[in-house]
Formats: sequence, C-alpha cells, structure tokens
Amino acid sequence: MKGFARNGRPAWLRMVGYGVFLAAGTLALQWLDYQRLARVHAGGIYVGLVALAFLALGVYVGARLFAPARPKPFDGNPQAQAALGISSRELDVLREIAAGHSNKEIAARLYVSPNTVKTHLAQLYAKLGAKRRTDALCKAREAGLLP
Repeated sequence: MKGFARNGRPAWLRMVGYGVFLAAGTLALQWLDYQRLARVHAGGIYVGLVALAFLALGVYVGARLFAPARPKPFDGNPQAQAALGISSRELDVLREIAAGHSNKEIAARLYVSPNTVKTHLAQLYAKLGAKRRTDALCKAREAGLLP
C-alpha cells in the first residue's frame, strides 16, 4: 500500500495538514510583527494616511478643475434641416451613408426596403444639390447636418 501512512490516511493529506499548520504559524508571526510596527510607528502611519488622502483629493480636484470643457451635444442644425426640407428619415439615411453602409445595409438597419432607401437618397440628392454620395456628405457637413 504505497502512498498511505500508518494510520490509513493518504500521505498527501498529512502534507497538506503540515502546510496549513505552517501557513497559520507564519500568519500569526506576521500579525504580531504588524502589531509591533503599528505601535512603534503609529505617528508615521497616520501622517502617511493623511498625505495619501490629500494626494487623492488633489488629484480629484485637479482633474475636475483642469478638465477640458465637455463639448455640446451635436444637434444636427435643425434650422438647416428645416430650410432644406429634409425629413428625419432622410436624415437617418444620411447618417447611415456617413457611417459607410450600403443601400442594403441601410435598409436592414432602418427596417425599410432597398427601394425606399433609393427614394430617400434621390430626394436627398435633389435637396442638397448633390450628384453622388460623397458630394451629399460634403454638402451635409457644410450645412451642419452631420458632425
């Protein structure tokens, strides 16, 4: 019966027991050393903790004071949209074009048929005075309809 001690337990179980006993002894010694350190250097520990608190506070305040101003959310220039007569659905198609999607992808994303997308594109080209997608995107950006 290899691997078994005299009392019928496996040898690895005895080794694990010794390991747990040694770990508990090491933990007790470390705790006692910490207690001695805390008593001897209590003032230094308090000063260090206060310094860390002020450091954290300084970093937080500095980040809040010197952070760049948050940009205003893009509104899409509703005045230009109304002046050109662009509907919200046409604006959705325009945004999808700016994202680089094809007509089929736009149709799938907006839950319409590809022919509806083509109709919206034709209306956008007419309203923006464009002849192709890239021209429509440039004119929409100039009008402030796209970021």
